[in-house]
Amino acid sequence: MNTRDQMIRDLRALGVQPGDALLMHSSMKSLGVTETPAYILDTVQLAVGDAGTLLLPALSYATVNKQNPVWSYNDTPACVGLLPETFRHLPDVVRSVHPTHSVCARGALADTLTKDHRDDRTPVGERSPFRKLPGVGGKILMLGCGMGPMTFMHGVEEAAPAMYVLLPDPWHYTMIERDGSRYEVDHHRHGINRYGAQRYARAESLLDASELHRGRVLGAEAYLIDSHALLKKGCDAIRRDPYFFLELHRS
Repeated sequence: MNTRDQMIRDLRALGVQPGDALLMHSSMKSLGVTETPAYILDTVQLAVGDAGTLLLPALSYATVNKQNPVWSYNDTPACVGLLPETFRHLPDVVRSVHPTHSVCARGALADTLTKDHRDDRTPVGERSPFRKLPGVGGKILMLGCGMGPMTFMHGVEEAAPAMYVLLPDPWHYTMIERDGSRYEVDHHRHGINRYGAQRYARAESLLDASELHRGRVLGAEAYLIDSHALLKKGCDAIRRDPYFFLELHRS
């Protein structure tokens, strides 16, 4: 069995189905294969099929900041790994417009999930692809990176809302759209690290066996998560305990 067939078989065993809207966080190295990033991405796209949609975060908080407050649809790289940055350049991929928390998508719902993000003024607001995902029955695939770096959880914190999630004062950014048009905008940023360290793996304790599947895809440990269940149960957890997803700094 070749790598593509094995990977699709593993994804099926995990619960990925044709027609899924699948948001993937990933570590290329963890897969333990020699194939190219584009090969891996095309394989996951095949697993969701023509009716499905593949999404990867194209976060740019590492390079778009106070010293460089300019974001470009075409030129600003993703700062979260090889697979997201490769995906950004593939044919038919579209990118949501946001200075720090954009998302790239390809497939049936790519335009629907990405088109309104420019109207948000927080990183993971209600118009972001992260927050739209539960409304289309979407799933989250954590591939070889554990559950810690799950940007979707920022959307849970914003939706709850968690009192710590946003800084009060926005930053000013210059945005350059795909067609080269420019505009100025103010965006709020996350202030989570003021209070403590993120502990998003705690979400595993909230989800039942129908909402969280754990397995292996090639050489990587993988988690497949029901985004609607995670949004609801994560918000409920924050309302019960405002710091459920934080390990607070010691005073």
